[in-house]
Amino acid sequence: MTANDLNTKIFPNWCPGCGNFGIWAAFKNAAVAQNWDNTNTVIVAGIGCHSHIINFVNLTAFEGLHGRALPVATGIKLANHKLNVFVFTGDGDCLGEGGNHFIHACRRNINLTILLHDNAVYGLTTGQTSPTSPCSYTSRSTPGGNIDSPLNPIALAIASGATFVARAYSTDIKSLSQILIDANNHDGLAVVDIMQPCVTFNKDYTHNFFQTSSYQLGEDYDPTNKIKALEKSFEWAGDNSKIPLGIIYKENRPSYESQLPQLKNGPLVSVPATKRDISSLFRV
Repeated sequence: MTANDLNTKIFPNWCPGCGNFGIWAAFKNAAVAQNWDNTNTVIVAGIGCHSHIINFVNLTAFEGLHGRALPVATGIKLANHKLNVFVFTGDGDCLGEGGNHFIHACRRNINLTILLHDNAVYGLTTGQTSPTSPCSYTSRSTPGGNIDSPLNPIALAIASGATFVARAYSTDIKSLSQILIDANNHDGLAVVDIMQPCVTFNKDYTHNFFQTSSYQLGEDYDPTNKIKALEKSFEWAGDNSKIPLGIIYKENRPSYESQLPQLKNGPLVSVPATKRDISSLFRV
């Protein structure tokens, strides 16, 4: 399989320069390296610019309602836990409408890989402030400046129970591809917060901003120390400090589905349906 084999007949219609192009390329490269194909992989998306990726990757896919990608992905994983299940979601889709689902997916430690397309704006609906937009950010919904404090996806994921948490920059395709491989190979809930520009509506978080404001964590950094990881997650909070990239937290803890006795003998999809009489349950 090559990256071209994963292309569909539809060429991406994202704005020229959009960070989604890098995520698209990095995911395809990782898929080729790991042989993710239609026999072993499903991708799920929410609603937003990010969700168009299901039209551009030749893999089995499902696009859910706004903010509901994680419940759909959870259902797919429980029906066939042998599948690689990737969730493509945006900062608005995941942390706004889907915030409650995100927290509970993390605490359950379901074996999913979440690709959080984080451009700090609602791009598809023409540039409103999102849950990760910084204070004072001006947009169509906050022309006088945003007065809300931004959510911190890294800190939220760690505190909620995710066992693999990383941050990457969308256009560093090589590094992002490797992080996606590491995230999927991890047994548990993996969150990759992908910093990406919205070249049309967000004029603050540009390619130049991310390239000059970020740095890769060194080999001396220990991602297994939860307290240090939480400290690292607050190193950048939308201000002028540097943005750490790489695996920020990693923990070995049993995944949700590994603890279900119903899955001990194989995926649910391989269990034959059995007819049962449940009329007694309706008797007074």
